[in-house]
Amino acid sequence: MTYPLTPSRSQTYTQILKSTIWMGGSSLINVALGIVRNKALAVFLGPEGVGLMGLYSSIIDIAQAIAGLGVGASGVRQVAEAAGTGDATRISRSAATLRRLSVLLGLLGVLLLAGLAFPLSNLTFGDHQHAGALVLLALAVFFRLVSSGETALIQGLRGISSLARINVLSGLFATIVTIPLVYVFGEQAIAPALVGTAALSAFAIWWFSRQIALPVVQLSARQFRTESSALLRLGVAFMISTLLTFGTAYAIRLIVLTEGGVEAAGLYQAAWAVGGLYTGFILQAMGTDFYPRLTAAIGNGEECNRLVNEQAEVSILLAGPGLLATLTLAPFVMSIFYSDRFGGAVELLRWLCLGMMLRIVVWPAGFIIVAKGAQKIFLCTEVAATIVHLGLAWLLVPKLGVSGAGIAFFGLYLWHSVLIYAVVRRLTGFRWSAANRRHGLIMLSFSGLVFLAVGNLPAWLGLLIGSVAVVLTSLYSLRLLLRLLPPESLPVTIRGWATKWA
Repeated sequence: MTYPLTPSRSQTYTQILKSTIWMGGSSLINVALGIVRNKALAVFLGPEGVGLMGLYSSIIDIAQAIAGLGVGASGVRQVAEAAGTGDATRISRSAATLRRLSVLLGLLGVLLLAGLAFPLSNLTFGDHQHAGALVLLALAVFFRLVSSGETALIQGLRGISSLARINVLSGLFATIVTIPLVYVFGEQAIAPALVGTAALSAFAIWWFSRQIALPVVQLSARQFRTESSALLRLGVAFMISTLLTFGTAYAIRLIVLTEGGVEAAGLYQAAWAVGGLYTGFILQAMGTDFYPRLTAAIGNGEECNRLVNEQAEVSILLAGPGLLATLTLAPFVMSIFYSDRFGGAVELLRWLCLGMMLRIVVWPAGFIIVAKGAQKIFLCTEVAATIVHLGLAWLLVPKLGVSGAGIAFFGLYLWHSVLIYAVVRRLTGFRWSAANRRHGLIMLSFSGLVFLAVGNLPAWLGLLIGSVAVVLTSLYSLRLLLRLLPPESLPVTIRGWATKWA
């Protein structure tokens, strides 16, 4: 196989959209599966069961972050660097190291979660009744960590189509495993369902990674130690970052749980899942394809800044209309995805949409820090974000209820956007392009207008204003996206129309 380098300027927008379409298409299928799965959980278990699912998932994420030591993320960077050289032997050594190290870390994850099951159950739920479920969930951690090396290999080589297929299969497995088990056994089936999903997803990832043709290398113990050390040095920074992210999510769920009970935790989990659905595929495509490309070009500051601005432009244009639609239709979205019992999450979802809009704008620039391997700066920004997010949640949730968690998320990205921009300006001299300043101003202004309209005006008028905003931004985004693409990349049937309209 060939190992792709950074594309030329004329290819970049096509490359970004192609990877986004691949990942977006798989995400859309997952959204459909998620609707079915969430609806079943809402009907069979109610907010309490959805909240329990969220808490279990957070515990798995934290255990995976600690035991994984960031090797999955550092592995992507190492494989991407090797791919940039075209040295197949070097890639093979990285792949062999990743696979062996992932198995060792998977065993560590089992020991970690199983050994801490009783104190974790007591910390989270105030008793030991869930300790058995947490021991079982250690298997989910094992399967996730074992497959992390395979995923890093596929992502580092930018196997976008394979990752898209894996996403679809993972969503399908989660649906066909979770719904029957929960229907028959209720809440008792949540932990087995999470384990079964992780196991089947690990098999799918292994199957696709084995399709990559690499020369067989004999990895000595000394080479394994050398390669592993390189992975772990950068991996620790990623591990701390991931731990802070998942730890913050877990802590905020605990704050919501303490103040409002399991039902409030279920509302938070539901709103968070819906708020991240649309932006998820854009952010996922960004991490999957953009990160390896940026890593390959990070030595060239001008090229690096160009790639970031182009990624940001496509992301803003794709995400803006969808987030405005979610903000406008929040009551209907919660009812469709869950049930009328989740109406208390509507305001929370709207605040999350505002935060997600800022997140889409700032994320591409944040990858500069990661691609440069600036570990200290990266950790400082992550620690600062954790302090701000938790501090705001701790202050706002007791006073405003579950909606306070959404305001805290918006406040986090309001602050984080300024911080990241200041940091990357120092690192590479990065500046937002004039086009991105214009796109960002338009999307953020419409977001503020629609948020105020749906929250303060009669429902019919708020819906009307929001709908008009969605139509206008959709036409704006479509026209500009068509301008960014070279005509030859469009289907022949629409090429003439698109050229005239754009």
